[in-house]
Amino acid sequence: MSGHFELLDAPNGGYRFRLVDKSGHTVAVSTIFPTKQAAVAGITATREIGTGLIRDRSRNHHGEPVQPRIQPAQSPPSRNTAHRFAVTADTARAH
Repeated sequence: MSGHFELLDAPNGGYRFRLVDKSGHTVAVSTIFPTKQAAVAGITATREIGTGLIRDRSRNHHGEPVQPRIQPAQSPPSRNTAHRFAVTADTARAH
């Protein structure tokens, strides 16, 4: 499993969810939803948007798409190789 969503009680009522990566680190936290059903619908919408474009709306940017750097796939190691390869990813933390 690469990660999961957690449904939480919001501090002042309602519900929110957070997206947690496979290491247990919080990657994103939602807004507050009035009901549990609305929070679950928010999770469903987030899953559908999950592969959308990244738009840079930070200071001095105007929403232009960010093109992530994609590294070419490596060929699998040969049977005679004792090396192991690990894939790592940087995670952004929500504030």
